[in-house]
Amino acid sequence: MQTIKYDLIVVGGRVAGSISSFYASKEGLDVLMLEKNPEIGTPVQCAGGVSETFFKSMKIKPSPQFTCSRIMGARIHAPSGASFLTRDPIIKGYIVERKIFDKHLAILAAEQGTEIMLNTIAKDLIIKNGKVKGVIVKKDGQRFDIRSEIVIAADGIQSKIARKAGLNTRFKVDEICSCAQSEMVGVNVKKEIIEFYLGDRIAPGGYLWIFPKGDERANIGVGIRRRKWNTKSAQYYLKKFTSRLDATEIEFNIGAVPIGGPVKRTYTDGLMVVGDAAGQVDPLTGGGIHIAAECAKIAGETASEAIEEDRTDAEFLKRYEKRWYKSVGSNIKRSHKYRKILNQLNDEDLNNLVESLKGKELNLSKLSLLKLVKDYPKILKTLKEIL
Repeated sequence: MQTIKYDLIVVGGRVAGSISSFYASKEGLDVLMLEKNPEIGTPVQCAGGVSETFFKSMKIKPSPQFTCSRIMGARIHAPSGASFLTRDPIIKGYIVERKIFDKHLAILAAEQGTEIMLNTIAKDLIIKNGKVKGVIVKKDGQRFDIRSEIVIAADGIQSKIARKAGLNTRFKVDEICSCAQSEMVGVNVKKEIIEFYLGDRIAPGGYLWIFPKGDERANIGVGIRRRKWNTKSAQYYLKKFTSRLDATEIEFNIGAVPIGGPVKRTYTDGLMVVGDAAGQVDPLTGGGIHIAAECAKIAGETASEAIEEDRTDAEFLKRYEKRWYKSVGSNIKRSHKYRKILNQLNDEDLNNLVESLKGKELNLSKLSLLKLVKDYPKILKTLKEIL
């Protein structure tokens, strides 16, 4: 068989993969993106919330083609039933139709010159003299080599491709959020407000969400973390909640999200890791689209620089990690602190916290949070210890 070779191979055709491919191709690289599924965008991943910041930083117009609703605020529900509404600017964004959105990003990459190979499984890496030099794939029952100067692993949580290169991309059980989501019709929810429900009876170690899509449609999902006392699945808690609604399920998906922060190292000789594969996810919300996009852009641009300078070694690719840490590292760190707060709060604490926020504007600054919880000693102590 004739040798197949590219400048860059991107493993994974979701948000991180498509954006890495887009920016690398834009810079003139010969790029191949591999996707294991027969169609990009399926099965659906995540609830579909995308911040305004994503569209601004990626210079992508939030087209009606893939946006379902405009989000202007969020309502947080305590276990007691008490709730508060926040319209903090950080909440503003869109709910997108992920099947169409993911495919749209892949189309943008293809228009820049990226080749896409569907229904193709990356089985192993080609490693020569300790450096990644391509991917061994399986497609249509055939196994063959595809060579490249650099590989970007965007193959999702617990990245197998990155591990083949010697990177540790495994997460501990308590660093993974198990998720289940249903798209439902007949949901009575405000179009511009997303809803979050907290509490061990609703979503132990996580939360339940309702993301409106317009016309009484919504994505309703649950993300939970395993607890010693809890052996039930995310699907159990989701069905428990949706069974009370007079609504019809039209789609169901399950998945997992890393919420323990980034992996210790996101590069090695000839390879970079992006998105869920690298743990580039907001540890508080589990949202990863904006963070993954920023990191993927940097990975694509770094790949271009590496090829141009003929430097695909780890010492050169280290600049990828330095750049993405500078860009989004502080935000991930802050969210990780807030995640630690939630991990230490029981349902009574959550009730007190929501009561303290009722009728007030939520601000995520250190000083504002301390002022808001001054009447709740346990929460105040926890905040002071980690902020």
